[in-house]
Amino acid sequence: MQSFFLRVVLCGALSFALPIIPETDQITKGDTQLAEKYLHNYYPEPEGTPVLRSKGNNNEMADKIRQMQEFFGLKVTGQLDSPTLNEMKKPRCGVPDIGEFRAARTLNRWPRNDLTYSIQNYTPDMEPADVEDAIERAWKVWSDVTPLTFTKVSPDSADILISFVAGYHRSNRFDRAFDGYGGELAHAFFPSFGGDAHFDEDEYWAKDLKGTNLFLVAAHEFGHTLGLQHSSIWGTLMFPTYVPSNPQTFRLHEDDINRIQYLYGPPENDNDVYFNDDDDQLESPQFPTNSPAEEPSPDLCDPHLSFDAVATLRGETLFFKDSFMWRINPQRRNIEKGPTSDFWPVLKGGIEAAYELEDKDILFLFKGQRYWATRANIIQPGYPKNIHTLGFPNSVKKIDAALFDKDTKRTLLFSGDEYWSYDEAQNSMENGYPRKITSDFPGISSTVDAALHHNGHFYLFSGSKQYKFDSKQKRFTGIKKSNSWFGCR
Repeated sequence: MQSFFLRVVLCGALSFALPIIPETDQITKGDTQLAEKYLHNYYPEPEGTPVLRSKGNNNEMADKIRQMQEFFGLKVTGQLDSPTLNEMKKPRCGVPDIGEFRAARTLNRWPRNDLTYSIQNYTPDMEPADVEDAIERAWKVWSDVTPLTFTKVSPDSADILISFVAGYHRSNRFDRAFDGYGGELAHAFFPSFGGDAHFDEDEYWAKDLKGTNLFLVAAHEFGHTLGLQHSSIWGTLMFPTYVPSNPQTFRLHEDDINRIQYLYGPPENDNDVYFNDDDDQLESPQFPTNSPAEEPSPDLCDPHLSFDAVATLRGETLFFKDSFMWRINPQRRNIEKGPTSDFWPVLKGGIEAAYELEDKDILFLFKGQRYWATRANIIQPGYPKNIHTLGFPNSVKKIDAALFDKDTKRTLLFSGDEYWSYDEAQNSMENGYPRKITSDFPGISSTVDAALHHNGHFYLFSGSKQYKFDSKQKRFTGIKKSNSWFGCR
């Protein structure tokens, strides 16, 4: 069976005519060219398809875009809209997302469990010892959940060759090319084509998140080396795009485990729990499909359900309850849920308040008398801090809710029956506060559990109800169930 890389070579350099694009998306000629290249590389025509089939055919290209949108969980429009283009611009793996390759025990797996590898050369971006450590830990991701073993040997006797290359290069029977910094980070061959893995030397490789993390990319590529195709489930290791996440708290997604064990089976002593060398259980910055937890997940459509905190994060909306979190992404169909500690391992319990400063890409999380600043799932240096450093009196023991008003550039912080206004530009509390919540938000008879600023309105959550408040007209405009965001009635 031919590999995906051979399929890309057979496709050649085609010239696709893309579907008509809405003017509101302001897609440039360069964007169109990027999309054409992306679709040719990662959504190639099936083997044997005439080259001329796709030339000038808007319907064919619309189908390709729909394929890509469906794979990534985007709204399927068949048009090169902004969300689709943004996904195309993200750094990713060079293996195509579609093709005839399937996880078959006989054709796309190694015939034995004891495999060897060799590192052909080293990137100057990292110390050789750090490269070796990242590669070894990347193999361990897969050996922890299978009976496979991986041993570093000399190049002449290795099953799998690992190298850092730039631009055009040749491996096995295929000429391949990297595209410079960004874009395609790495690619690997499937078992039937030797399993070699290549990393683009034009990237800046790092052992942490100050560059492209070698461990995360290598673990993904080694999945291909072992026979895995890309996954369409966001949060899996085998998802095509690179998602920076703390390599020290990484845990393999359940879907990745199920697929690799389909090929090779579970480890000989499988107890479904995996540990690192320090016996600290590894945790994932993405949500497994069924994350283990000490308590049952709340019923999302329970009519009495209340939330502890609500906030935005990079276009998503996060809902916190006890030790769990739900994520709504407007470009994805499915609602993700899982323990909060899967995303922020240091936060074992529930979040009590949260708000985002979008222009700074910072999310603040409050719990008791401490608060954290985080970019995505990376806690920033110097945190946690005490809430009293913000200017609260000692009588305030915790923050119940918080929201950032994009119009005034003030953050409203609720505690008990009072609230404060924090000037983000001046980094200080405003004079005249605290004020009684009922004075400025009449109609709420109890405390505010969670708060959110969305599309020019405040949403104040109290118990199982949410109150929609027009911040300009200073009046409530509606009351709904707190979980109405999820389509619950």
